Amino acid sequence: MYSFNKEDYMKRMEWYTQARFGMFLHWGLYSIPARGEWMRSFEKLTDEEYGKYFEEFNPVDYDPKKWAKLAKKAGMKYMVLTAKHHDGFCLFDSGYTDFKATNTKCGRDLIKEYVEAVRAEGLKVGLYYSLLDWHHEDYPHFSDGAHPMYQNPAYPDEGRVWERYVEYLHNQVRELCTNYGKIDILWFDYSFGEYSGEKWGATRLVNMVRQLQPGVIIDNRLEVSGSGLGSLASGNPLPYHGDFVSPEQIIPQEGIRDINGNPLIWEACFTMNDSWGYNLKDKYFKPAPMLIRKLVECVSKGGNMLLNVGPDARGNFPEESVSRLKEIGKWMEKNGESIYGCGMSDMPRPDFGRITQKGNKLYYHIFDNTIGPVPLIGIEKKDVKKIRLISAGAEVPIADNWVSKNYPEITFADLGKNPILPDPVDTVLEVELVR
Repeated sequence: MYSFNKEDYMKRMEWYTQARFGMFLHWGLYSIPARGEWMRSFEKLTDEEYGKYFEEFNPVDYDPKKWAKLAKKAGMKYMVLTAKHHDGFCLFDSGYTDFKATNTKCGRDLIKEYVEAVRAEGLKVGLYYSLLDWHHEDYPHFSDGAHPMYQNPAYPDEGRVWERYVEYLHNQVRELCTNYGKIDILWFDYSFGEYSGEKWGATRLVNMVRQLQPGVIIDNRLEVSGSGLGSLASGNPLPYHGDFVSPEQIIPQEGIRDINGNPLIWEACFTMNDSWGYNLKDKYFKPAPMLIRKLVECVSKGGNMLLNVGPDARGNFPEESVSRLKEIGKWMEKNGESIYGCGMSDMPRPDFGRITQKGNKLYYHIFDNTIGPVPLIGIEKKDVKKIRLISAGAEVPIADNWVSKNYPEITFADLGKNPILPDPVDTVLEVELVR
């Protein structure tokens, strides 16, 4: 039986808090109509109406090696792919359903290929599994407001056996934990209302998972929805506690702490545009500079960022996603040391940007030009061993001018008189302290 042990927990989470940056992937039948992953729910499609996409599914361009290479080039350290989303369609070869990729024209176990490709690039393997299932005959229609057939009298709940569905859920999770080698992250989604915790048979499920995959990291959505914290925050973890908090489409204002004020491990997941699954009409892609700064913000508050891509029906990444990943990768190649293994600093947040910290090294992320020398609030000159512009490896002197003389209590870094920052997106100064 699994029970929480702080030492074991911190050891399990070590690689994850070093990684800081991962890729989320939402992909399935919904990529064919190209109206987002919730389209079946929004449009109230019946099994028969949605089933035509099952007949069409054939991602001829699917090459997870390309996906993994792009993720790695972007500076990401782990990937999480939807093995099964709410629609119930499985990208893996499950023995408990016919509603799976191996029964389509595709005829391939897409998860098997994905896992092998991710491992080959040295990235950590994550699998997303939805606790919901709008396709399964025993999943209730009338208690899940998001169900496509919610309150449709033609699809009553009579005859549906909840315990049978829970067993199905457990059997599929067992397959994912047994048939694909080492799994680093299991990303469950999601609990709501009375459907949380033991309603999913969570203690039994987690015990099975931890037995089959001893080092796996599990999110908190067996306990709560994306807006909840989970039992780690209470200081009294349940047997099925999440290993990290999973805020969705938002960055916590000041990081996340438990009831005693201790920092919690968390991960903010974001869409690159406004949709998780491929959406042909959604062209509201966030610019790369914004995404870079959001990553920095997450790390500066002690969190990870999981950035989503929605591949199309053929298995290709949208070009808008590819271009942004490449741009992020160029910045990470020069500045990644200010992200990997870094976290929150006790220093006050500067007006010009953010601070991340790793040991005795502070990383000042300069988003906006300070006009004069860069003020390093809270640091005394005697405590500074060295200042470095990490993108160039160049040493930066402590300022010695009239500004620094007028404010002797503040240490200033001198980037020169040029009003243009070396990197207009985020110029990073590493301040190495003596202590």
